[in-house]
Amino acid sequence: MTDAVDTAAASGAGPMHPELLPQERPLAQSWLADAVRRTLSEDLGGFPGRDVTTQATIPSDARVSAAVVMRESGVVAGLDVVPEVLGQVAIRLGLPRPTVELAVSDGDQVDAGTTLATIEGVGHVVLIAERTMLNLLSRASGIATHTRRWATALQGTGAQVLDTRKTTPMLRELEKYAVRCGGGVNKRIGLYDCAMVKDNHIAAAGSVTAAIQAIAEAFPDVPVQVEVESPAQAHEAIKAGARFLMLDNMAPDAMAELVAEIRAKEKKTGRVLLEATGGLTLDNAADVAVTGVDYLSVGALTHSSPIVDIALDLK
Repeated sequence: MTDAVDTAAASGAGPMHPELLPQERPLAQSWLADAVRRTLSEDLGGFPGRDVTTQATIPSDARVSAAVVMRESGVVAGLDVVPEVLGQVAIRLGLPRPTVELAVSDGDQVDAGTTLATIEGVGHVVLIAERTMLNLLSRASGIATHTRRWATALQGTGAQVLDTRKTTPMLRELEKYAVRCGGGVNKRIGLYDCAMVKDNHIAAAGSVTAAIQAIAEAFPDVPVQVEVESPAQAHEAIKAGARFLMLDNMAPDAMAELVAEIRAKEKKTGRVLLEATGGLTLDNAADVAVTGVDYLSVGALTHSSPIVDIALDLK
């Protein structure tokens, strides 16, 4: 990754591609606060809302001790959710905020039975917060766990796994953060931060070159990536100024041949970042990586990762 960043900068290749940005950035706290607020209102029927079972059966001053526990092994992600949900529930109810002690960190691989956090506080707050807290934490940890499998499969190949925009509506920030926790890399966040030329754009513009030129004229401040389906399209895109290509649904042998052609011309063109996309699985990941691409993009990281089973146990 460092070599790619340095080469891109040295070659004056234009705006920075999202994949080259630092991947250590934390979960955005403003997003988290808003997401938790909306999720709690969904569960409680508005603001401040109510939990008819908990509030009818447990005294409002009863205190509890609880542990957030992994029921299966996996990679942890989204621990900031725990204090945020508890804090917002406490505000809604006008009750004291529970204390939280985290026992692990996001990105840690932990075994089944591991305690992630301990909580002390008013029972109403803890039990009302439980499901919202676990839904978000389990979802994020599932994505991080799945991503770690891909990162492990690619270890030593020089390639990295990328996510896509195939995310759960309104959960993109959390899901892309979880990918980072698992050792993956984020592609563009949305339609605004990077231009991605695909087959429909090429058809509408008339050619690969026309599409690239139109974007450069309209939005010169954004990086451009081009999805190509053939060597001819790839070479046309590079000639038109693209320095990031997505090689779509190419067989490994054909991809390796094209990658070699592109790499052979990089002394003249400057570094070209290459991404394999389409039809990727853990079983063929290593075979695709050895073609020499920089990235493999996997929509399944966010659209098909099963949750990790995480529970709240009262002591």
